[in-house]
Amino acid sequence: MSQKKILFFLKILVSLIFIGRAWQHLFWDAPYRSFFWDEAMLKPVIESLTDMSWQAYVTSASTDQLIQNIILANGIIYLLAAISALFINFSNKKWLQIPIIIGGVFLVILSLLLYKEKFYHSAQFFEHSIQFGLPFVLLYFLKNNGQKRQLSFILKILIAVTFFSHGLYAFGFYPVPGKFVDMVIQIFHCSERTAVIFLYIAGILDFILAVLIFIPRVAQYALWYAVFWGLLTALARIVANVYFDFFWQSVHQNLYEVVYRIPHGLTPLLVLKLAKKRLSFQTAFS
Repeated sequence: MSQKKILFFLKILVSLIFIGRAWQHLFWDAPYRSFFWDEAMLKPVIESLTDMSWQAYVTSASTDQLIQNIILANGIIYLLAAISALFINFSNKKWLQIPIIIGGVFLVILSLLLYKEKFYHSAQFFEHSIQFGLPFVLLYFLKNNGQKRQLSFILKILIAVTFFSHGLYAFGFYPVPGKFVDMVIQIFHCSERTAVIFLYIAGILDFILAVLIFIPRVAQYALWYAVFWGLLTALARIVANVYFDFFWQSVHQNLYEVVYRIPHGLTPLLVLKLAKKRLSFQTAFS
């Protein structure tokens, strides 16, 4: 795979992540209230630095508007990062990397907020590894002038951590999210028990996948499964939640989740493309 094609692939992946998150922040909601309404953490700060009581702070329209403005500002940053990712190259990286760096840091912060919101389950943070990791992989590739050394390994690490963490929820190590169960029921029209068993098996396969992608003889098969499962779980967000009675509204409400999850399936595809080039070279000289 040529340097130009790798760069193009990475740019598309990163842009999809930022576009999806921009869409979410500009039109819907994000978990910033889990921080700003954390009484144990912020009550002493608010009551010592202002003349407001905690009750007045959390019920204030001004506080809510501030949080909404922060969410909106993050959406604008993600949008700028998406545009920068689309147009960045080796010659203009000095300036266009800045929005991508800021956007990448904000993705890490967002993952931390989701981790906090979901009862400090470590998997909630790490299942977003592909999303917050790819912007920095793109910048790493540009910084090293398109050198492919270690690129596949770095991408495999992100894939393994993302799928393993996702598997912890599907398997039931953490409480299985009701949203997971509902999506399976909606798509396959099965019972709740069948949906839970399906997710349990999917979780086990996620664990196996996280190991097999590092074993050369079977890595390509595991990666193809990752492509299939990554795209399927992304598309499930729209298939399970679109209602024809209010079609466009439900698409608008759910499609952004598909957009920022599409790289979960396309990142393994990029690794396969990189491996194919390497295998062709090895075959030619063996």
